[in-house]
Amino acid sequence: MAKIVIFSPEGRQEVELRDHNSIGRHPNNSIQLLDRIVSKEHAIILLKDTKFWFRDLGSLNGSYVNNERVQGEVPIKDGDEMTLGGTRMIFVDAREQEGGIHRVTIAPGMMESHIRTKIAAHLEHDFQPERIINDVEILRRDYEKLRISYELQRAIGIELDLDRLLTRVLERSFEALPADRGVVLLKDEASGEFKPRAVKTRAGKSDENIILSTAIINEVIKEKAAILSSDATIDSRFSGAHSIIMQGIRSTMAVPLVQKGDLLGIMILDSQIATNAFTEKDLQIFTNIANQCANFLENRRMAKRIEEEAITREKFQRLLSPVLAEQVVSGKLEVKRGGQAHDATVLFADIRGFTSMSESRTAQEIVQMLNEYFELMVEVVFKHEGTLDKFIGDEIMVLYGAPVRMGDHAQRAVRSAIEMLEALAEYNKVRMEENLDPIRIGIGINSGEVVAGYMGSTRTMEYTAIGDTVNTASRLCSLARPGEIIVSEHTFHLVGEQFEAVPLPATKVKGKRDALSIFSVTGRKQPSLSELTNPGVVRGS
Repeated sequence: MAKIVIFSPEGRQEVELRDHNSIGRHPNNSIQLLDRIVSKEHAIILLKDTKFWFRDLGSLNGSYVNNERVQGEVPIKDGDEMTLGGTRMIFVDAREQEGGIHRVTIAPGMMESHIRTKIAAHLEHDFQPERIINDVEILRRDYEKLRISYELQRAIGIELDLDRLLTRVLERSFEALPADRGVVLLKDEASGEFKPRAVKTRAGKSDENIILSTAIINEVIKEKAAILSSDATIDSRFSGAHSIIMQGIRSTMAVPLVQKGDLLGIMILDSQIATNAFTEKDLQIFTNIANQCANFLENRRMAKRIEEEAITREKFQRLLSPVLAEQVVSGKLEVKRGGQAHDATVLFADIRGFTSMSESRTAQEIVQMLNEYFELMVEVVFKHEGTLDKFIGDEIMVLYGAPVRMGDHAQRAVRSAIEMLEALAEYNKVRMEENLDPIRIGIGINSGEVVAGYMGSTRTMEYTAIGDTVNTASRLCSLARPGEIIVSEHTFHLVGEQFEAVPLPATKVKGKRDALSIFSVTGRKQPSLSELTNPGVVRGS
């Protein structure tokens, strides 16, 4: 299997390569990169004979392989790094290993149920203080374990690519031990089965058919202990395992990959040359390698989880207030994939006269203005725990009540709208002191049922809401004059006791057969004298 691992602001993504792979910003490419610096049709990766080649298609900003700009076409090999715009990709060529994996068979023995002899558990012991050790052989053994651990750590480091990690572990095992073949089985999280993931033969043959014994594998799973079979063909523990006999395997070692009590996988080495190819010392060394490999797997799993949490945190910090975003990352607040119905309120805010403002200012000035304006608005939105759905040019769309359900979503939305205008008024004072035009916005708010969830393609998804409630809120925003907040009749009935509002003439909007009853919110309601003197009185009670 050959693939590329893509590192972008959207996170880490793996894509299996075909014979012809087009890369670019346009969705018609087989590998789409959502990177503005990447051209619509930027490059291709081709398989010719047995090699993959990278070709730049005359892109404006160029392509780089291992930091060298590509002129035309260059061959790529396992581990090569490609850079397109702001996107980094790693080429992983595990075809040789995969060719071996596809030729690994786990064959059942005829009498596995008759295995009764309990094997000794060769588990890693703690290192003893030097002052209490009198046996030189123990010191030699411990030194060898430490040396191999050091060499493994140097060779693997913080490697996160699973195929390369396991291949390097097998390579170091072959350097330390007289093995002919090696296989790593990993537990499949979905099925719970142990499946081949990495293969190595001393002869380097990728077409060799390797048959593993179910008897040996089951014994390791059962005992979570290492097995040393000095002559597998006559070993009483595996007397019924035909898979061993048919290959004439003379020596086998199988060790568990255990981390915090969990069996992650199994490593197997065998030799077909000598009956006593492996010794007790070899098994201890192999067990030590397996323990190191289990640590690497756990470190990789933790790194993946940290990476996923960081990506999740970054995504939701764009949508939710910091408090709610942290709850999503920690799992206290669940945001499910797919659309869900929510009773919510939708707010749209749009800058009035933005086109004319853009014509009289440079692009850099407009971008700076929008960034400052959005910063103010988002601060208000997050204060009232709204969800920032998206920016649409100079327009903002905000949800209240999704993904976090709220009984007072309408009140939060209207309160946010009022504070948006107040914050904007203060910002405009500063702008006018700098001889800049003030920013005027109109706001539309509607309440009702929306369908909210992750939507988009498999390559890029975003949390958003759709439905008639959303469309109507957008129409109301387009009706609002500068500095005006227009709410629907439904929203008004939900918040009317708390805010001052005046009815507007019934208005026809696009997509609606009947004219809508709408209201213009003018501010917060002031408490009456009786409410000030009797704070226990509740309005409307």
